[in-house]
Amino acid sequence: MKLINNMNCPCGSGLQYENCCQPYHLKLKSAPTAEALMRSRYSAFVLAEADYLFETTHVSRQKGNGKDAYLQSAKNTKWVKLEIIAADISIVEFKAFYLNKKFQTEVLHEKSNFILENGKWYYVDGVFYS
Repeated sequence: MKLINNMNCPCGSGLQYENCCQPYHLKLKSAPTAEALMRSRYSAFVLAEADYLFETTHVSRQKGNGKDAYLQSAKNTKWVKLEIIAADISIVEFKAFYLNKKFQTEVLHEKSNFILENGKWYYVDGVFYS
């Protein structure tokens, strides 16, 4: 992963990437909350950081969600914006906006479940809304 400076963080926090999600992607820090992990995972999808996506998926869910699958998903999707609807201790509901193949905006609406294990947050699974 290369260092990126002077870029707004894709997660929509309003902070510069180097002061927001980049330290998590570089493994300099761990996301302190489920919401911070959710935001950093969204940024990882935008920036095609497949290793980070794999490593922040709970081990019970890694099978079938390999790095190659994350990389293909990230590279095949043009993410536009993240909107956090609600965040609890271990649940984050969000809408992630992206462009489809016809360049029309679509929305992925999910309520994600996270688990804190050995001081680190991990994505477990989610419920999708249409």
